[in-house]
Amino acid sequence: MQQSNNLAGADIGDFEKMMAVFAVIIQSVISFVMNSNPPIGQQFFFGGIYETVKFSAPAFIFGILYSTTRTHPQASILEYPQFIHNRWHILFVPTIWWTFIYLLFLPQLQQHYHYHNWQGFCWQFINGNAAPHLWYNTMMLQFIILMPLFWWLARLVAHHPYRAISIFCGTLLLEGVWFYSYDLQIFHGPLKEQFYFFDRLFVSFLIYAIAGTLLWKFRSHLAPFLMRHWLMQVILWLILFYIVTINFFSYGLPVKLTNAPYYLPSMIFYNLATISLIATLMLNFQKKHNQWLPLIHWVALYAYRAYLSHVFWLYWCWQLLNHLRLHLSLAIIFPSLVFLTIILSFLSAYGLHLLWTIIKNQINLLIGVIKQPKISSGQK
Repeated sequence: MQQSNNLAGADIGDFEKMMAVFAVIIQSVISFVMNSNPPIGQQFFFGGIYETVKFSAPAFIFGILYSTTRTHPQASILEYPQFIHNRWHILFVPTIWWTFIYLLFLPQLQQHYHYHNWQGFCWQFINGNAAPHLWYNTMMLQFIILMPLFWWLARLVAHHPYRAISIFCGTLLLEGVWFYSYDLQIFHGPLKEQFYFFDRLFVSFLIYAIAGTLLWKFRSHLAPFLMRHWLMQVILWLILFYIVTINFFSYGLPVKLTNAPYYLPSMIFYNLATISLIATLMLNFQKKHNQWLPLIHWVALYAYRAYLSHVFWLYWCWQLLNHLRLHLSLAIIFPSLVFLTIILSFLSAYGLHLLWTIIKNQINLLIGVIKQPKISSGQK
């Protein structure tokens, strides 16, 4: 908790990651609820909420790049080994453990194909199909591996705002063409089955990484602009939310969550608008030295590890509710599942961190005792 007491440590990236992990937990709960075939009215209700929080992966990528650029202001390729070593323990190791847990103990949660041999196990392990949410790991870890490119970008645009605008607009155009191709060929097109892994390619989220890097580099100009035009952002967000929601519901009944992908051109602007609003709110918190800043930083520290475990806890909470057969209203089940999943996910993330810290300290203590030179009788 020591880090959480550092007010300066809470930045826009932290708030984006916190909002993203809460949003993705809500998405997962809605996916479980929708699989129970609720009435049509409730399908539209939960579908609307689902579309509202369909910003989680872009916001997380934005937050990672913003915070990493902030904490590595002069980073170069020389710092890459230490950076990867640190991220290996924070990101890669928990990913490996939780992927094993899902494949071995909850294989029924696999996506697309199930493994039947060790080759299939390895393929499911690395491609993000081990659980409904693990596709994100495959994509996000690509950004961690490619981080030197974004450090280079930060140096390239430093003191060159027009260069930054050109890069952002060029990336936006590239992303628009990329998503338009998805809409035509993959979404409901002929290549749907062959290219389902479209979402695992870092290119699909590149615009949000670029935006996170550029916002930090030009924060002195962009932060006052965002705070000054907050009302315009709200209006723009409402318009974009209306557009993406109408598009989502236009596919008819039953309401299918698969008709709300990240990879439609309209979703680029909706996600950027949502990210912008979250950043503006955080800027307001920072300006007023809000009392919640330490908690935001703490939540962000454990957000990824909580994200990894949340479907595990949600699955067992859902099974428990079905076993008890309480016949509760979805108005009670839905918020209860969200609350329980958030609490259990963060408790497990923090608890496993403490446990590993204790084990690591004991191992280091034991190694120190073994390596300690013995004092001979003559030296006594």
